[in-house]
Amino acid sequence: MKGLSFFRTIQAKFIIIYVLLILIAMQLIGVYFVSSMKNSLTDNFTKDLKARAEMLSILTADKFGSEAGTIDEETAVESLRGMVNNLYINGAEIQVLDASGKIITTSVPSQNDYVGQRNTQTVVSRALQGISDNEEYIIGDDNVRKKVVAKPVLSGGKVVGAIYIAADMKDLYATMSRINSVFISGLLLALTLTAVLGVIIAHTFTQPIKEMTRHATAVAEGRFNRKMPVFGNDEIGQLSQAFNYMTGRLHEALSQNEEEKEKLASILTNMSDGVVATDETGVVILMNRRAALMLGAEGPLPEGAPLNELLGLDSEQAGALPRDNAHSAMLHLSPIGGGDPNIVRVTFTPIHRREGGIAGTIAVLQDVTEQENLEESRREFVANVSHELRTPLTTIKSYAEALDDGALDDPQLAARFVGVIRNETERMIRLVTDLLHLSRLDSKEARLRIQQTDVAEMLEDVADRFSFQIRQKRIHISTRVRREAASAWLDRDQIDQVLGNLVSNALKYTPEGGSIELEALQNEEGMLSISVRDSGIGIPKKDIERIFERFYRVDKARSRNMGGTGLGLSIAREIVKAHGGSISLQSEVNQGSKVTFTLPPDEQRGSEA
Repeated sequence: MKGLSFFRTIQAKFIIIYVLLILIAMQLIGVYFVSSMKNSLTDNFTKDLKARAEMLSILTADKFGSEAGTIDEETAVESLRGMVNNLYINGAEIQVLDASGKIITTSVPSQNDYVGQRNTQTVVSRALQGISDNEEYIIGDDNVRKKVVAKPVLSGGKVVGAIYIAADMKDLYATMSRINSVFISGLLLALTLTAVLGVIIAHTFTQPIKEMTRHATAVAEGRFNRKMPVFGNDEIGQLSQAFNYMTGRLHEALSQNEEEKEKLASILTNMSDGVVATDETGVVILMNRRAALMLGAEGPLPEGAPLNELLGLDSEQAGALPRDNAHSAMLHLSPIGGGDPNIVRVTFTPIHRREGGIAGTIAVLQDVTEQENLEESRREFVANVSHELRTPLTTIKSYAEALDDGALDDPQLAARFVGVIRNETERMIRLVTDLLHLSRLDSKEARLRIQQTDVAEMLEDVADRFSFQIRQKRIHISTRVRREAASAWLDRDQIDQVLGNLVSNALKYTPEGGSIELEALQNEEGMLSISVRDSGIGIPKKDIERIFERFYRVDKARSRNMGGTGLGLSIAREIVKAHGGSISLQSEVNQGSKVTFTLPPDEQRGSEA
């Protein structure tokens, strides 16, 4: 049983194959012998041609005159012809050439017509340059392969000509053909015996290998449910078991890899921050959608581009990329479609290899434009509030000190000072009230009380509220309400405040005899559009974009003298936004202004500001 089990092992099979390889090796020796013989015959043939060419070169050298490329006497040509004819080589042509490559004589009578013409073959050109080892194979006119040898003729250290020999190799190949016939006969016999044994042995080896190949192909195509059959406990059987185990582990690893890959792709796609990965040379190899938007990339993602060019890094920032430590930089990147550049914080983190070194860089892009703008607005807001409160407080303090210093004893002066203190106090109260109102709007604490409202009545009430100031400045005010905008759902009190702020501003900046027009209509989008138009002094174009900012004034001194806090338009904008609408301003200097705000016409909107 042990003997039989041995023959079932892969080791025994390899021994049998080894015996067969010995038999085949014997045939290989024959091939080597034939090849060596062919090389030997070819080398001997070539050496013989070279020796004859060398001898003829020596004999020909003294036939040339001292001047390069000329013959001393005409008799020398006859002497050379006799020498060439006496040096007979079966199936060969011998030519004697002068220094210019012209044929002086030839051993083939049929080639006498070529005497006096130049031989332009490469071996001849090399020989005339003084190169001794020149040989090549050519195919003659009779379709027979020939060996060509060329030797320079030297006289006095100068090349005065060349010897050209072209010998056909017909006899050599005939000899080789006979040797090959003998070798092929023996080889065919050996191959026949080897083939019979090879079929038997090959079937034993190839059957399980073919089966394993089919299963490997199935695994490569993603079909992991197929199992490799195990034939016995030999080496191939053990390999089959290992293959099945590998297939199972590979299936698990690929499943985990795909799951992790999907998780990573989902995370990268839905990240609010941009992520850009580069290789060790700084070329982008991965970029998520958010990064492409932040970098202003349209169409295909710009992978393959250098990171420093993509981010517009200067030389110092680009040189810091390969460093070991993470670092960050603030960049200004232009958004898609133009506009003001976004402020982006880019954090560069190197990717380290296990064996050391840096494999690339991860750049995380965070859009901090809003954060920076909010921080700037906060600083500006604190500065403006401080300034707005400081002015009345300084006035109150100075007048109080004046009263304390003796002005209180003068009833007329004291009453005027107390009036100033009262006005400044009321101004501070208005400022604080407006700030509290804005705070409630920002924190969504001011709830909207949406109700159906008569728009015409609301506009008339606003006009009546300012009738005294209107008569004083002799300003003409008119209201016009289109039929489709006669009724709307809105917070009457809040919109009254918006209209009050707009009409108040129109009155302040419209000179005597001017006009104010209040109009309500339904625009093309179906929104309720209410506008306040005046014929006042207007606003410069450079200030229109910032007119709705808090504490922003076109003419700070004049606005403050008129009692404004700089918050009216900001409050109006927040109230309109709370209703789900928008507000805009059109104005030209000395041509008047028009403020328009739109509101949804129905009651389907949020109830909190």
